[in-house]
Amino acid sequence: MTTDSPNDRPIDLPANTQILVVDDDESNRESLSRRLRRRGATVDVAADGTAALIAIEDKRYDLVLLDVMMPGLSGIDVLQRVRQSKPPTELPVIMATANDDSADIARAFELGANDYVTKPIDFTVAFARVKTQLDMGRAVRQVLELQQNLSVRNAELENAMDALRRSTERTQRDLELAARVQATFLPRDVDPDSRYRTAWRYLPCEELAGDALNVCPLGPHHVAFYVLDVTGHGVASSLTAVTAARMLAPSHDPASILIGPTGVLAPASIMAEMASRFSFDAGTGQFITCFYALLDTRSGLVDYVSAGHPDAIVVPTTGPPRLLAGTGLPVGLCETYEQQTTTLHLGDRVWLYSDGVTEAMRPDGVLFGLERLTNAVASLRDEPLDSAPDALLRRLNEWREGAESNDDVSILVFEPSSFGR
Repeated sequence: MTTDSPNDRPIDLPANTQILVVDDDESNRESLSRRLRRRGATVDVAADGTAALIAIEDKRYDLVLLDVMMPGLSGIDVLQRVRQSKPPTELPVIMATANDDSADIARAFELGANDYVTKPIDFTVAFARVKTQLDMGRAVRQVLELQQNLSVRNAELENAMDALRRSTERTQRDLELAARVQATFLPRDVDPDSRYRTAWRYLPCEELAGDALNVCPLGPHHVAFYVLDVTGHGVASSLTAVTAARMLAPSHDPASILIGPTGVLAPASIMAEMASRFSFDAGTGQFITCFYALLDTRSGLVDYVSAGHPDAIVVPTTGPPRLLAGTGLPVGLCETYEQQTTTLHLGDRVWLYSDGVTEAMRPDGVLFGLERLTNAVASLRDEPLDSAPDALLRRLNEWREGAESNDDVSILVFEPSSFGR
């Protein structure tokens, strides 16, 4: 079922726009395609997922409107297969769902959907979103063409980039739901066996973040904790961060790679598996940095790997702080990783963070930096664990003199509280 207001103002679509409408309901297909044609688009229709995949294989489309609920291959199935060969920047896909089920919508975003509309379709909203996606696609193509042609003037490249940024900003305003989905991958419960204590803060600089962090109990004797950071901001980075967070989720998540057939996997093996799944894309320049640690709660031994991520900081109960530095390159730029080991004692605190902390900038351009951060967390040794991240955030805010951060800020503090279990 679709709705259209008599007061709708038609939205002119770019000339030669090719759109595929996929819906098992004939009236929905015809209603949508008729209105799109009136706005200048060339429209094909498909009545099921199999027909849609054949059409997408045979013809180049500028956009696909894809129904979620269909017999046989669902819209989610079709989207998953399409994204194996066509990224969101090449073929925008807007999902149409008959309900506002956050799980379906979250799954669609995770698989690479560009946007969604709910049924009955409000054409004013639907055509605005179609036009936004087409504008973004056109801007992306302009950028790629400019990059391939060095003789094009710099001004034209800047205009295309500005158009892409404006389109991205418009889309991000509609992604509050995606931000709530992203928050489900943050730490939830404290350790029921009281083997450790944690405190964390997660502050996206936009609606969606490219950071992720978590604490993952893995059986009776191990707990993993990590912070990761995807380059860039916005939709593309957040989708990659959510995908990576699912892979590093507790073992009950089917996408998790933390436990293998023989038990808990070593950090080096996990980073190697991450690297095999996230290859560097020269077109987007996107990669992941990650600090991943695995604590044996019987001995206090910690195995860890740093994939191009800022050094972790250990603040012991007595003595000076020390750095846990890694040698690996970011995920996507390296295939193997060197695993290192340290020992934690009861009450030692490990600080993990994203580069939004060390790169907090004073108005005169001076960064907060690793040395200043190390001194700050050392001075917070007697601060209660639950309030320690907030105390650090206050110092960052003072350093920036109240200015907003221009990067995501993630802080995770981990403290073992008992060994031998």
